[in-house]
Amino acid sequence: MSALGSTPALRGEGFHIGPLRLETPLLLAPIAGHCDLAFRILCREQGGVGLASTDLLNCTAILRGTAKSLDLAATNGLDQPCGMQLYGNWDDPLPEAARWAIDHGAQLIDINMGCPVDKVAKKHGGSLLLCDALSTMKLAERIVESVRRHSNGRVPVTAKLRLGWDPEHFVAPQLARDLESAGIAAVTVHGRWTVQMFSGVADWARIGAVVEAVQTIPVIGNGDVNEPEHVPALMQASGCRGVMVGRGSLRTPWIFRRAMGLLRTGELPPEPSFHEKLNCIARHVELLNRYHAVEHVLHCMRSRISWYGKSMGHVKGLKEGIRTAPDVGTMFRVIEEWRRPDGEVISRISDDLKLSVDRL
Repeated sequence: MSALGSTPALRGEGFHIGPLRLETPLLLAPIAGHCDLAFRILCREQGGVGLASTDLLNCTAILRGTAKSLDLAATNGLDQPCGMQLYGNWDDPLPEAARWAIDHGAQLIDINMGCPVDKVAKKHGGSLLLCDALSTMKLAERIVESVRRHSNGRVPVTAKLRLGWDPEHFVAPQLARDLESAGIAAVTVHGRWTVQMFSGVADWARIGAVVEAVQTIPVIGNGDVNEPEHVPALMQASGCRGVMVGRGSLRTPWIFRRAMGLLRTGELPPEPSFHEKLNCIARHVELLNRYHAVEHVLHCMRSRISWYGKSMGHVKGLKEGIRTAPDVGTMFRVIEEWRRPDGEVISRISDDLKLSVDRL
């Protein structure tokens, strides 16, 4: 593969998905259960995000206007360009849901063909669509035509898939080629089989086989991108023109900014300081509190603080303070305590003393 910096993608230049131009080739994945409006805005503010997509949306539920689906689909001017990912099977109203999404702020429609979770993949869509390529291509044609008419060709349709259901059914290259002929503007490939769920190692070489199979549309690589250095590594290993980051962003929302710096200069920018990370956590709480119900704020941060903590060293006191906070105000006060120059030292001493007492 080419050396770093020898291609537009590896120089970090923006690229097009159909008529939509993105400022960078880095995309935030539609992470089920995590990719709410607050987190999408947070990642954008940290820098380097070319496109962020909603959590996967049940096509029937959004047409019914269920409260949960409307919350998952919420977007605004700080969340642009916004993609909306829909899931459903061949008999579901996916074309109608795509038109709804355009009317509600989507600048890109993505069809989920890779979700491995049983409640989706064995009935409602996701990886189920990998199992009948002919029907899936016909479905894609219907969605593409519906979106083209409704948006006057302004909104592209993409697909996110896995390599196949299992190693005996490596369908991604042929399916991607068929989807391209059906008018799909780009495909994102997660380098695992459905049966793997999220175990094992993503196979970047097989993503390369998909790159070789298509004619002109961009392939976006996905899977095991947990550090900034993994972005150019995946591009070089597979030849993909874009990279989608999923679980790696939960721990470090600033991964996009650092990866873009690496692509553009060949040098990895420094990791944010401890206090910059505190500021990021506080901003996350602020955005959650602005756009979501209090219950969601508390539930989200109580689970996410452990992800942040993985990059912050010895912060047991901070994590426990957030996990046990009874309200949003207490979360802010806990963070503020750790902003003090002696906050980390005090908390470490406190933890050590507690440990010593527990051992008596």
